[in-house]
Amino acid sequence: MHNNHLSGILSEVAGSAGNFGTVLPLLFAVSVSSGMDFSLMLIWAAIWYIISGLYYRIPVSVEPFKAVGAIAIADHLSPDLIAASGILIGIICFIIGAGRCMNRLQKLIPEPVIRGVQLGLALILIKSAIAGFIIPDLAFAGMAGGCILVFYLFRSRFRIPDLSALCIITAGFLFAFIIAGFPSAGVLPLPHLTIPSGSAFLTALVLLVPPQLPLTLTNAILATSLLISDLFNRNEDPDRLSRTVGLMSASSSLFGGFPMCHGAGGLAAHYRFGARGGLSMVIGGCLLLFIAGVCTTPDIMKNLPEGMFGVLLLVVAIELASHGIKTKNRFVTAVIALLAIPAGLAVAFGAGLITAWILMYRKDPS
Repeated sequence: MHNNHLSGILSEVAGSAGNFGTVLPLLFAVSVSSGMDFSLMLIWAAIWYIISGLYYRIPVSVEPFKAVGAIAIADHLSPDLIAASGILIGIICFIIGAGRCMNRLQKLIPEPVIRGVQLGLALILIKSAIAGFIIPDLAFAGMAGGCILVFYLFRSRFRIPDLSALCIITAGFLFAFIIAGFPSAGVLPLPHLTIPSGSAFLTALVLLVPPQLPLTLTNAILATSLLISDLFNRNEDPDRLSRTVGLMSASSSLFGGFPMCHGAGGLAAHYRFGARGGLSMVIGGCLLLFIAGVCTTPDIMKNLPEGMFGVLLLVVAIELASHGIKTKNRFVTAVIALLAIPAGLAVAFGAGLITAWILMYRKDPS
């Protein structure tokens, strides 16, 4: 009994860092491109990790807005514009959830479309992992991949928790410490109220809300609700998820953080590495607070091995793809998945939705 309890706690610890391969590189790249405070972004991620774990009591992930992050990195967007997008999308999601509209949207968006978003996001993550992180750092990626393989073999044979993600991240930081030196205790920055300008809200409404909102509604809310059912045999109200997405996005953006949401990929990542309860999210939040303190020294993040992020992203993508293929209509799901990389998830989602509606109408014109 004691061993089972200890094994359960170790599994929660192992799963707590499962989605760091998504959270850390995206926030760091945004920090470099936009000038946002990396430690402050981590603090808000940590706060919502802890809240999510205590509120849902399962590892419902907290992660950055991917579409906003990608555009911010590519176009060097200002913090003012990023904050405006998070506030707008947060308000929209909260209103949708408070009005119990997600249940209606869930009926309008067929299950193969949601599966297609899952599979399309998995393909995007695979491309990003290989091209952006693994190829530039094959040595560390190879060691990280070996670590995952060893734990996979030992886990299946000896039933031990999969601590590979935690070991890879620890090794990555030790590698950075060896190069840049061990950091002294840093002072965490304090959140500060940020009110974007009217022009920032207008620009965000045109530039950032259209590509991010469909992804948030499908992957962060509907796909997460569906994956909770797959993994935990529990019906999670998508309106509830929509309300917490709204609160975390608006609050983070108003006080210096990056807009955050839930995500099917993050949930798959935490689950893949052993997380089964809310404790993993609380532990993950505490780890992010520790990293925020360490990363007040910019040299540390600059020297983290890219292969670390790549391998963790790849594992997350494979786990997410395994659920994306559980579709009732392979054609609709394939349309979205194949369009996701060249056209983006927002366009792929629209094309898949129209395809699904056409097929439904042809099957039942009434």
